[in-house]
Amino acid sequence: MMYLTIAVLCSVAVSVLLKILRQKKMDIRQTIVAGYPVAFLLTWILLKPDVGAIHALDSAWGIIIALGILLPAVFIILGRAIEAVGMVATDASQRLSLIIPIVAAFLLFGEVLTGTRVLGLALGFLALGALVYRPKQTDTPKQTKYTPLWLFGVWAGYGIIDILFKQVAKQGTAFPLTLFVSFGVAGLLLLVYLLVTRVRWQADALVAGLLLGALNMGNIYAYVRAHQMLSNSPSIVFTGMNVGVIAVATLIGVGVFKERLNRINLVGLLLAVCCVGVLFLA
Repeated sequence: MMYLTIAVLCSVAVSVLLKILRQKKMDIRQTIVAGYPVAFLLTWILLKPDVGAIHALDSAWGIIIALGILLPAVFIILGRAIEAVGMVATDASQRLSLIIPIVAAFLLFGEVLTGTRVLGLALGFLALGALVYRPKQTDTPKQTKYTPLWLFGVWAGYGIIDILFKQVAKQGTAFPLTLFVSFGVAGLLLLVYLLVTRVRWQADALVAGLLLGALNMGNIYAYVRAHQMLSNSPSIVFTGMNVGVIAVATLIGVGVFKERLNRINLVGLLLAVCCVGVLFLA
């Protein structure tokens, strides 16, 4: 349970860090690019990828390049969503991305869609709609225009990344090596983009990247270790991670950052927790 707790706290801490950076008007892209060398190094130390097996990635390079583009892009979108609607709704949307691999399994990979999964998917979509809802009288023009887009980007982005990782795993590629190479590609592509656009570098944003990289890798490593330590109880890890992130993010978002949730948003959080529970039972 220690690893599961660490995974939950690291995941929420990433959202807290991004929220603070957005409040301070820092360039999150620079924070993200500075975080990848840290994550790259920690992957090497903690997960010990078999670099000698890199030749086995031949058929997976397309997926890895897609991950290299999506990983930093989703972080940027995550920051935008947190700025627009707060970390409570954003983290809940991220957790609800688990319904995308289920839909893909049914539509693309021929798996049977059971009645329980249909119920879980329905609850998930209702939860997303409730989390996005903002009364017009309290919205700023920016929130009214972009809120659904940012939350949809978080939801879709993390769901697609999950599908890509699962497809790489099916091809027999070791997860540590895939993660190692994907981090390297992501960091390199984002760095090239920033150099080409002649970004004005911010020292504070770059220093914050060291923390972001450590938290990101801490979340991944602790989650993997939790699955290893509780290999006979995957339900505890799955449910604990998703519900735990929603609960802790809500406590911090409302208690520390004074984020406001209307009644429909609260219903959305409840539906999100129910969605996770139902999809586990499926």
